[in-house]
Amino acid sequence: MLRPAEPSAEPVAVRHAEGLVHGFLSLRSLDGTMLASGDLIQNARGDRVTTRLVFRFKDGSTHDETAVFSQSGHFRLLTDHLVQKGPAFEQPIDMTIDRASGKVTVRYKNDKGEEKTEAEQLELPDDLANGIIITLLKNVRGNALPPSVSFVAATPKPRLVKLKIAAAGADSFSTAGTARKATHYVLKVDIGGVAGVVAPLLGKQPPDSHVWILEGEAPAFVKSEAALFMGGPLWRMELVSPVWPRSRGTSSTSR
Repeated sequence: MLRPAEPSAEPVAVRHAEGLVHGFLSLRSLDGTMLASGDLIQNARGDRVTTRLVFRFKDGSTHDETAVFSQSGHFRLLTDHLVQKGPAFEQPIDMTIDRASGKVTVRYKNDKGEEKTEAEQLELPDDLANGIIITLLKNVRGNALPPSVSFVAATPKPRLVKLKIAAAGADSFSTAGTARKATHYVLKVDIGGVAGVVAPLLGKQPPDSHVWILEGEAPAFVKSEAALFMGGPLWRMELVSPVWPRSRGTSSTSR
């Protein structure tokens, strides 16, 4: 049973500062079909962190998102740049967000292949989560979750929505035969307004996203099941380990 979050309007506080990271990822459909391989690359300079998530699809498509955020007391998104192109995406887009100025620009191609631009001036709150959702979930407290975070969705016109957060208990998994448990978070898109009321009736309500986080002194992302674009299917993102070619003898580098 989902446990609703407690009311709060503050951006997520920094409990675990982010630093240098290079993670290897896979992206699969929910039936297990491999779609893409990916990298999460992150660097920190002072209290400013740059994180980049790239997926290279087997069909040649690309998902490339770079977020820059500060972590001085609270996590605050500064800028985000998302590029999606190729047959895996219904509508290729190039979206840039500057939270301080409130400027959001989306470049895309319409059904006729014509290039279009949507530029909006939005009032972007401190809890904007584009590109940093996993970072935020590694820092929340399970007994005092923020009720939601803000998110700019490209429809393709940029639209500010809320992602409601709830904890759905702990799920078991294992690593090298060792049993572990990860907290299961559920994120529901709250479109708001008349559009939010009509969306479920028209079958346009986005599916819930699911993220699993290993808690403890160093919280870690385990997996997620989420759509990478509005109206898209749920895809499973997981960490993967390197696979080495088999060798009959000891390599020269290990002698």
